[in-house]
Amino acid sequence: MPCWPAAATAPRPASAAALARSSGYPRRPVDRIVAALREQGMVAEADGAYRLGPRLLALASRAWSQFDLRAALAADLQALRDATGETVHLAVPAGAEMIYIDKLESPGPVRMASRVGAAVALHSSAVGKAYLAALDEPAREHLLRDLPLESRMPGTVASLPALRAALAETAARGYALDNEENEPGIVCYGVALRDAGGQPVACVSVSTLMFRRSDDPQSAYIEPLLRLRDAAAAKLAVLPSGGA
Repeated sequence: MPCWPAAATAPRPASAAALARSSGYPRRPVDRIVAALREQGMVAEADGAYRLGPRLLALASRAWSQFDLRAALAADLQALRDATGETVHLAVPAGAEMIYIDKLESPGPVRMASRVGAAVALHSSAVGKAYLAALDEPAREHLLRDLPLESRMPGTVASLPALRAALAETAARGYALDNEENEPGIVCYGVALRDAGGQPVACVSVSTLMFRRSDDPQSAYIEPLLRLRDAAAAKLAVLPSGGA
């Protein structure tokens, strides 16, 4: 079925006509395929536009849970959680979003609502901004061209000039920051992980609650994240380029 890959790579929910153009199939068969996919929960529809559905995301989450990337980084993610004492996420790109494929909870009493299989926006999350900043310019601009810049919080970067500036700063310092831009009271730091070809294939974040954030985030969160990034580079180098 050609429609769900087209829906997966579209930067925003796409109409059936747009899916037909992207897939190269005639409109009438695409309408039938989309209807069948919708019944199965593989795509979801809102206002005549389609995106990946809950069943397909759940299947993707299950597949990723068995994938070498998560297994290869398990010890490193555990070490990062233990070093920071905060919640750690592993996420992969999916169109205009990042999908969490692993989560290690903070040992603290207050837990975060995020879950494996959930999606977060590229422009307002630490994992999303880390991914965008790590892309080469043509790939990044291709995504930014149609990226929906929803203003989720008062501090969300919701214009292209501001987002480009934030991504340049992210690339220069080597990590991304989500300072209550995606959820109230939550601060996240993120880094991108690259495959053997130097392409970003996943991102890792440390998420903390504003009220307990360290006064020294550099040593508390950023340095452990950078150590994980460097350790992961050797492990991802043995995977085929683009294979993660």
